[in-house]
Amino acid sequence: MYELKVLAADKGSVSLSTQCNVVVRVEDVNDNQPEIDVTSLSSSIREDAAPGTVVALMGVADLDSGVNGQVVCSLSGDSPFDLKPSPDGQSYSLITKDYLDKENSHMYNIKITARDLGSPSLSSTKLIQ
Repeated sequence: MYELKVLAADKGSVSLSTQCNVVVRVEDVNDNQPEIDVTSLSSSIREDAAPGTVVALMGVADLDSGVNGQVVCSLSGDSPFDLKPSPDGQSYSLITKDYLDKENSHMYNIKITARDLGSPSLSSTKLIQ
């Protein structure tokens, strides 16, 4: 927001003047995509790890303001993992939602998508192995 004071004066022999305030509000445009920052990662998890075991911690941010800067994360595909958002919505925990089976799958490629609530919506992805 910008606030300007404008003064106008004439050049008559008896100069008269007046002033007014002009307020300019800048509206945010959704021009920044969300960012995912993996702050902690366990690269190997035991197959007997209990459901709810934290695999990774991630921070999410968007430089836009208002709804343009609000971010929601999701996982692609069907996997034994889930995302748990923090109460403030600015970070997520990647957790196991079931027991893992190394004989069934010895490695997972987990695709996380962060999407903002702006219009049009912007998104970014992060791949965790």
